[in-house]
Amino acid sequence: MAAASPSITLFTTRFPLKAAAPFSSSTLPYLPPRVSSTPFSTSFKFPESKRSLLLQVKASSSEETSVDTSEFLTELKEKWDAIEDKSTVLLYGGGAIVAVWLSSIVVGAVNSVPLLPKVLELVGLGYTGWFVYRYLLFKSSRKELAEDVEELKKKIAGTE
Repeated sequence: MAAASPSITLFTTRFPLKAAAPFSSSTLPYLPPRVSSTPFSTSFKFPESKRSLLLQVKASSSEETSVDTSEFLTELKEKWDAIEDKSTVLLYGGGAIVAVWLSSIVVGAVNSVPLLPKVLELVGLGYTGWFVYRYLLFKSSRKELAEDVEELKKKIAGTE
C-alpha cells in the first residue's frame, strides 16, 4: 500500500498583482470598528425570584403525556361502526374537501386582482366595527346577542 503524499495546489490570479497602495491614498473613508451587539439582547433583567420561577420545570412521566394510538384507533372504529348511513358521511366529507379546495382557488384568484384584497380588507374592518358597535358595546345588546346565539344553538340541535 502506497503512502499518500500531500499535494499542493497553487492558485494563480489572472490579473497582475499591483503594489499595495499606501493607506493615505485610499478612496474609502475610515470607519471605526463596529461594536458587536446581538440583535436579541434586552436591557430588561428579571429579578432573581422571577427568574427562578421562569426556569422551573415540572417532571412528568412519559405515560401521562403519550397518546395511546391503539386506544384512539379502537374508539374511532367503534364510532365508525356505530354510523348507520356511511355513504352519506363519505359524501359529506368528500363535499367538504371539494368545498375547501374550490374556496382556496377562489381566494387565490381574488388575491391576484390588484387593489381588491385591500378593498375587501376595508369592508371586513367596517363590518367588524359595525358588529362591535351593534352587539358588543352595550350590555343590552350583548344580552340580545347571547339570546340569539342560544336560539341558534337550539335550532341546530333540533330541540326547538
